[in-house]
Amino acid sequence: MVYSMTGYATATRTLARCVLSVELRSVNSRYLDITFRLPEELRAAESQLRELIGTKVNRGKLECRASLVYLPAAQGLLDLNEDLVRRLAAAGQRVRKLAPDARALQVADILRWPGVIGEPDVSVDELGTVGRDLIEQVLADFNAARAREGAKLVQVILERAVRMQTLVQQVAPKVPALVKAYGEKLSARLLEASLDPNDDRMRQEIVLFASKIDVDEELSRLAAHIKELEHVLTRGGAVGRRLDFLMQEFNREANTLGSKSADLESTQVAVELKVLIEQMREQVQNIE
Repeated sequence: MVYSMTGYATATRTLARCVLSVELRSVNSRYLDITFRLPEELRAAESQLRELIGTKVNRGKLECRASLVYLPAAQGLLDLNEDLVRRLAAAGQRVRKLAPDARALQVADILRWPGVIGEPDVSVDELGTVGRDLIEQVLADFNAARAREGAKLVQVILERAVRMQTLVQQVAPKVPALVKAYGEKLSARLLEASLDPNDDRMRQEIVLFASKIDVDEELSRLAAHIKELEHVLTRGGAVGRRLDFLMQEFNREANTLGSKSADLESTQVAVELKVLIEQMREQVQNIE
C-alpha cells in the first residue's frame, strides 16, 4: 500500500472528570519530523507517543495536538474549598469594621479567589494510558486517510506512465525513416551538383547523422524506467525516495531525447514527456 504524506485525523474520549481530544495532521517532508502540543498532564508520555507514531509513520512533517478539558462544575465535578470561603467571609467582615465604606465581597469575587475552586484531580497514569489508546485510534484513522489519498496519487501517476509508454512506442520506429529520408535528400543534392551519390564521404555523413539522432538507448531506458515505476507502485510501502530517483532518471532521458530530436514530431514528443514527468514529480512529492 502506498501512503500519502498528507493526512488528518482526530478523536475524542470522555473520562469521568474530563474530555481528552487528540488531533494528527501532516504535510510532506524529506524525513519524519514530529511536533507535539500537549497539556502538562501528558508531557511525561511524550517520548512513548513519539515512539508509537514512529512505528506507524515513516516520513512527513507531523503535528500531534492534544487538549484536556475538565467537565463543568454544574455537573458536580469541581471542588469548593469551603474552609477558605469561610475565612474569606470572616476577613471581609473584619475589613468592613475597619473600613465601613469598603465594598463587600461578592460571590463572583470569592469564586475567582485563587484556591476557592479546585480543579478535580486526574490520575496522570490514567491519562497516559488513555492518551496512548487514543493515539492508536487516531493513527489508524490517519493512516486509512493517507492510504486513500495514496491510492489516488498512484492512479494519477500510472495514467501518466501509460501515456509515456505510448509516446516512447511512437518515436521508436521513426529513427530508421529519418535516416533514410536524410540519405535520399543528401543524394539528391549531390546529383544536382553532378557528384557521385555513392561517394564514401556521403556514406560517412549518413552514418554520422544516424549516430547523432540515434535515441534507441534513451527509449530503451525510458521503457525500463516505466516498468520499474509500475513495479515500485505495485509493491507499495515507503517508496517515495525511490520514486524521486526515478523522476530524475526520467528527466535525464527526456532531455537527451529532446537534444537529439531531428524532426518536429520528435521534439513535440520530448516536450510532452517532460510535461508528464513534471506532473508525476509533483504527485511523488506527496508520497511517503
